[in-house]
Amino acid sequence: MINRTLIRTKVIQTLFAHYKNEGNTLLTAKKELLHSFDDVYCLYMLMLEMFNEMVNQAEERNESEKERARITHQSYKQNLNFINNRLASQLFNNRQLRSFIEQNHLGWDAAHESLRLLWKEISESEAYTEYMSIEFPTYEDDKQVWRKIITNVLADNPTLEDALDELEVALDHKGWTTDMNIVLSYVVKTIKRFKSDSNPDHRLLEMFDSEDELTFGKTLLQNAITNEAEYRTMIEAHLKNWDINRIAYIDLIIMQTAIAELTSFPEIPIQVTLNEYIEIAKEYSTNKSHGFINGVLDEIIKELKQQNKLIKAITID
Repeated sequence: MINRTLIRTKVIQTLFAHYKNEGNTLLTAKKELLHSFDDVYCLYMLMLEMFNEMVNQAEERNESEKERARITHQSYKQNLNFINNRLASQLFNNRQLRSFIEQNHLGWDAAHESLRLLWKEISESEAYTEYMSIEFPTYEDDKQVWRKIITNVLADNPTLEDALDELEVALDHKGWTTDMNIVLSYVVKTIKRFKSDSNPDHRLLEMFDSEDELTFGKTLLQNAITNEAEYRTMIEAHLKNWDINRIAYIDLIIMQTAIAELTSFPEIPIQVTLNEYIEIAKEYSTNKSHGFINGVLDEIIKELKQQNKLIKAITID
């Protein structure tokens, strides 16, 4: 589930915190990195648990409207499409999800008010309205409404961010608001894997697709810290009239991590590494940082090639 793009970001965030908290050891940094991966996976499970929370909101509104109709002696025709959504039911009964939520003491209770507001946005969305207008929804309809809700309602949603802010404090986790959209993409991937006959033992996404991804993250962090002096000397040598102390600190960390990857993983093409860190700079630094970082790294790559310190594997078809 957690891919190398996210791993790179988490390594940079861990490095940034490592240097800001002077006195932290390499071991502490490694523990923080692993904890950040755990936080991402907890958020993934929590977002799957939200399906059940939204169904509960729908049931509460249905009961409220029934009671209002009874009191006012009006007829009321129930629409149970969302309440009977088969994908939501599969997730509620999924043993892996239920066990994880219970063991890690996760839940939405601390964000009840934000969740209620979020449900209002969902119930007023075009995706929800279209779904509720279907007389006899198919299983694919049940899946499609959730994909649309995630893509069109939950992504970049300030109300969801507020809810996650509240839960971060209550449940002692970090990074949930910043990781929200990428975790939602994992949820969409999970939805696609469900079938109409998926049983309670259906496997959800694992934290990592392979042990190689975890090894990549730990090695990248260790080499970035262990070789800090060497990498920063390289950076300073190519600043062209810039004082290293005047560089945005996050830019320095991004370049340091990029050099660690360039020199530690011969199987990763140079351009892949360069593109990844430029994109990270666009996301986390200033508007001009990605161009500056690209220029410095280009010069460092040329120097490493000249010194035969940048050996990359070649795939022969």
